[in-house]
Amino acid sequence: MMDLLIELFSEEIPARMQPKAREDLRRLMTDGLVEAGLTYRSAGAFSTPRRLTLAVEGLDAQSQPVREERKGPRTDAPEAALQGFLRSTGLTLEQLEKRAEKKGEAYFAVIERPGRPAAEIVAEVLDRVIRDFLWPKSMRWGSGNLRWVRPLHSILCLLSDEAGAQVVKLTVDGIAAGDTTRGHRFMAPAAFAVTGFDDYAAKLRRARVMLDPAEREAAIRQEAANLAFARGWEIVPDDALMTELAGLVEWPVPLMGVIEDRFLSLPPEVLQTSMKEHQKFLSARNPSTGRIEGYVTVANIETPDHGATILAGNQRVLAARLSDAAFFWQNDLREAKSGMTDWAEGLKAVTFHAKLGSQADRVERIAALAREIAPAVGADPALAEQAAKGAKLDLRSAMVGEFPELQGTMGRYYALEAGLDAAVADAARDHYSPLGPSDAVPSAPVSVAVALADKLDTLTGFWAIDEKPTGSKDPYALRRAALGVIRLVLGNGVRLGLLNVIRESGARISSQLSWATYIRVADQLWDYGETLGFSREEIEKAAARLATEAAQKGMIVSHMRWVDGEKEVFADYSGDLSELPRDLLAFLHDRLKVHLRDQGIRHDVIDAVLAMENNDDLTLVVARTTALNDMLMTADGPNLLQGLKRAANILAQAEAADGVEYSFGADPKFADTDAERALFAALDAAEPRIRSAVAAEDFPAAMTAIAALRAPVDAFFEAVQVNSDNPILRRNRLNLLSRIREAGRLVADFGRIEG
Repeated sequence: MMDLLIELFSEEIPARMQPKAREDLRRLMTDGLVEAGLTYRSAGAFSTPRRLTLAVEGLDAQSQPVREERKGPRTDAPEAALQGFLRSTGLTLEQLEKRAEKKGEAYFAVIERPGRPAAEIVAEVLDRVIRDFLWPKSMRWGSGNLRWVRPLHSILCLLSDEAGAQVVKLTVDGIAAGDTTRGHRFMAPAAFAVTGFDDYAAKLRRARVMLDPAEREAAIRQEAANLAFARGWEIVPDDALMTELAGLVEWPVPLMGVIEDRFLSLPPEVLQTSMKEHQKFLSARNPSTGRIEGYVTVANIETPDHGATILAGNQRVLAARLSDAAFFWQNDLREAKSGMTDWAEGLKAVTFHAKLGSQADRVERIAALAREIAPAVGADPALAEQAAKGAKLDLRSAMVGEFPELQGTMGRYYALEAGLDAAVADAARDHYSPLGPSDAVPSAPVSVAVALADKLDTLTGFWAIDEKPTGSKDPYALRRAALGVIRLVLGNGVRLGLLNVIRESGARISSQLSWATYIRVADQLWDYGETLGFSREEIEKAAARLATEAAQKGMIVSHMRWVDGEKEVFADYSGDLSELPRDLLAFLHDRLKVHLRDQGIRHDVIDAVLAMENNDDLTLVVARTTALNDMLMTADGPNLLQGLKRAANILAQAEAADGVEYSFGADPKFADTDAERALFAALDAAEPRIRSAVAAEDFPAAMTAIAALRAPVDAFFEAVQVNSDNPILRRNRLNLLSRIREAGRLVADFGRIEG
């Protein structure tokens, strides 16, 4: 067994590219080695800003010999088929064997490949990996043809065992593989030779390079926490920035700085975002004041003055950046205190989507929808409408223009400065949430109303213009919006009939866009009125008629045009919106299935509940589904399921054969066995209990009631022949099966559940 060490040493690799590059190097190399016939025990990949490293342990010293037999064409096949087979095998006609087959004589190739040394295979695979390595962005340099993320300086490639280490002979674009590398660019730049991974890692550390990015990140996290603790502060958690910092330095040296007093009045989110985006600083918070009062920068060098010069330079740059932020803040505050009317007007000039109007149009729709949703979530309709009208105003602020990720966050500050209700301000901050599966779900009623309205308007709008997700493509993040709706509804126990809400939203979009198009086209056509020979009254009459017809038909006008000689305005329509509510609800159901499957609920159980009425009430659907899933997990569940399915199957076959529906008239006086009479009694007892529990939405009780049918149903099928020769008994028993089927349908469509 041998160990393999590879290092690709270059100029600085962007931090965001390093994790994938590490994994790609490991995957491509190990896959290539295995494909060539070498096995290995373990492999680990590492990176620093200037190097990608792969260490493979327990690698075979050589590949095993391979003997492969391949059947070729028949001996009387066309010459072209024979020549193609010879090319694919690399053999000559004399090297083929002829063997008798059932359908005649055929050629066979016996290909034998001797084992090859590991060094030969490693050189071959690494050459291919380097030349074909896919970077998000790459470059060429000098006179070579190799493309790499940054200029590649050296290749270290060693195979080692008990006898020692050997350099793998390899040259890529004029760079020959060797056994040397370099340490830190400034603190230990000299080259040095290594004999294996352990020697390599130890010498790098002495040369001020931490090879493992996880170790660098842990070191940054620990030292930053220590520096903050010494001042009575705490580091604001930011795992993504921690990981990025570990990719920016080879020898992390955290340094603590203090923010000037003149900037401490800025919102903490502004300070944190500005320092993170512009300078990659970690924020330090004073827990007693809640303010961001300091920062940690991570240097890549130890200095005689312990980082004082570095901090002084950073302080000057930080002051300039925060001065800009303070300027934006003060200007935005003046607008907020004046009522934000200019921002509201400015939203008319911001296009949300070419076919869905401006942000101002969208705000009107969201406000109307939030008012409609408010009672269902326990919010004041007037407050919900007011919150929706103010939620997007910060999009016109200077601060959000500089830092788009602060939208919503800044909206809350500006709403409070404008003297608006705290619930309205909170809704401005929270209405984008939840943004992902781990994001917190708003719970304040006004925030929930606006968040739901925002997401439902997005979904309805893009459904109306037929911009639905396809496959892996979802440019408008509609799957995320749908999951947001689901989490808002379920997280707050909202009872909302989504079909009606979607219908109202679709009608509002249709009406708004049709009218907006009428105004725009009428104005445009008036410019050409004299040339075309139409009066303004003719133009407006035709445009208004068309827009009204479109809105009544649930259609959206995409554009209008004149057709010469006909003196009439025409329109193209994006499509009939009558199927939109059901189609969009089906999409929400698909996302709900994914959400519930992640919680261990089977897809067929979900389908069984979605087949019931009121399946647009997602809270009701989940309550039913959870109770049904729990019941099926009990000892009675599987047997009851089989009994219900058996009843349904026998009944369906009989109804198809007889051409009638057996759904009425089961009479206990025709019961011929004790099992039949017991089943009648059990159904008489269970049916009212099931109906009562379902009406009260006590689904666990409904499941308990239907589970009580398990024993009598089992006994019935054990003792009774349904398709009796006596037609009266047969009809009565089939009608009894219908009662079993209908009892199940009170709870779910059991026919959709797999056995």
